Amino acid sequence: MKSDIITPTEEQAQWQAMEVIAFIHFGINTFTNREWGDGKESPSLFDPSELNARQWARALKRAGCKLVILTAKHHDGFCLFQSRHTEHSVKHSPWREGKGDVVREAADACRAEGLKFGFYLSPWDRNAQNYGTPAYNAYFKDQLTELLTQYGEITEVWFDGANGEGPNGKRQEYDWQGFYQVVRRHQPKALIAISGPDIRWVGNEDGLARLDETSVQPAHPEMHPGKQKVWYPAECDVSIRPGWFYHEAEDGKVKSLDHLMKIYYQSVGRNSVLLLNVPPDKRGLLHENDVARLAEFGAEVQMRFGKSLAETKGKGAVVELDLGVLHRIDHVMIQEAIRQGERIQSWVVEGFAQEKWSKLCEGKIVGHKRIERFEPVDVSKIRLRALESLAEPIVEKLAVYSQSS
Repeated sequence: MKSDIITPTEEQAQWQAMEVIAFIHFGINTFTNREWGDGKESPSLFDPSELNARQWARALKRAGCKLVILTAKHHDGFCLFQSRHTEHSVKHSPWREGKGDVVREAADACRAEGLKFGFYLSPWDRNAQNYGTPAYNAYFKDQLTELLTQYGEITEVWFDGANGEGPNGKRQEYDWQGFYQVVRRHQPKALIAISGPDIRWVGNEDGLARLDETSVQPAHPEMHPGKQKVWYPAECDVSIRPGWFYHEAEDGKVKSLDHLMKIYYQSVGRNSVLLLNVPPDKRGLLHENDVARLAEFGAEVQMRFGKSLAETKGKGAVVELDLGVLHRIDHVMIQEAIRQGERIQSWVVEGFAQEKWSKLCEGKIVGHKRIERFEPVDVSKIRLRALESLAEPIVEKLAVYSQSS
């Protein structure tokens, strides 16, 4: 039976352990107050005179982020790096006298703060004259190669499926397999996300996973040829603001701490990775409101889950945790050893008090992490019972927490 269990690559397992990662939407849209540019913007508009990527990295690190993904090029085609293949880039901006490279500064800042780095390169390009022709695929591969070979280790490459301007506009037949080959050639450990075979989009931009989100999915015939099922974990993307790019009018609309924590429970707490977007402003800095909220968010997660009341690990259909004496608890965290697969398919957690066991919570998938909240209860022991499993369960962590004591 074990041979039939789907397991992650080592890179996928490490990525899931990051739990919270960051998106940075920054570019010409920041200066035009738009979400989608049309590719006709003048590079002279781009001038973040106080740009400080270390400020970004430090703020995101305080929030608990382990990886930062930068929009190296959005749909407008404006490149935040010194691409040899287009003039629509920072080299024709006044910033750093046309010699700057946001990708380099961001990559260096992340490494200085101990964070991993990745990039988003939009397949849709509204500036490229060859978009909509076979020549565009070669152009895209050239830019992809630049990003993969000049900025050190890349952990995640983020593609979306945006494609053309509707029924009356240009439409491109993307060479996805060719794009993947370029990534594998230059950064074999990099994970290819969303319109890629390694990480999938959860399906909404609210940061919310399904109740029993599973990393084992039916294979996509083009992404996973010859396979029936694959390890394809979910990424939950959401912006800290209503928009993805910075807009001054949204300075007072940064998501509340309570909202961010609800998202955390329904992403990280549901076997998924949270991708939180935080957009720099026209200065090239994360706005003070965003920075403050990030610090609050990181501190709150640490306060709630940094130290458990008690925890254990174990194998088998029943894993028991003895608290010694009565403790008031209101959270349970369960983690499987996912390098051996998602073995548990149905489970229940019970608490022991007054000489009897009572159900506290139940579910189907556990995976990397499952967090459950319930009304405060006094128990001296808890146990996890796997009701259905593909093979012997291997529980990496069974822990209890209390926010009410």
